[in-house]
Amino acid sequence: MLDYLVLYQSESGNTKKIAASIFSRLPGNSKDLIDIDTDKTIPEANVYFIGFCVHRGSCSMEVSDFLSDLSGKQIALFGTCGMGDSPEYYKDIAGRVSAWIEADNDYLGYFICQGKMPQKVRMKYESMRNDENNDQIDRFIQNFDLALTHPDDLDVEHAKVFVDHMLKKIQL
Repeated sequence: MLDYLVLYQSESGNTKKIAASIFSRLPGNSKDLIDIDTDKTIPEANVYFIGFCVHRGSCSMEVSDFLSDLSGKQIALFGTCGMGDSPEYYKDIAGRVSAWIEADNDYLGYFICQGKMPQKVRMKYESMRNDENNDQIDRFIQNFDLALTHPDDLDVEHAKVFVDHMLKKIQL
């Protein structure tokens, strides 16, 4: 059994980038970094760092199914989100995702940062524009443009600080 498993799902590379930084910060050699969508067998670990890309305020069914199957583990969540750079929104997301964690696990905490979105999202926003929603669409497009550089070096550093905080809570 591994000490640490960093398991993630990434569609655009955002969550993969954060997963790699989390993995690099974990001590020792009893650890692995795995994309949940791989055909590789997922090993058992004492501590799971589970990453996801946010869709409609939550994680995918693959991630929620994996979370709900864990028992007696220490779990930390991390994710990337295109919409908004809002601690309140990130807390809501973490609440929805952590709801899949069974009570016999030890939920350690979460880290969520902004991530860039595909260009098709911006095009969708532009196509939705009308006289009634002009201001809202402008805010969506502004957020899209701001997200283009994320996750950035500061997000990566914040992920490493997150790992340091989680390591203080972990019992191996």
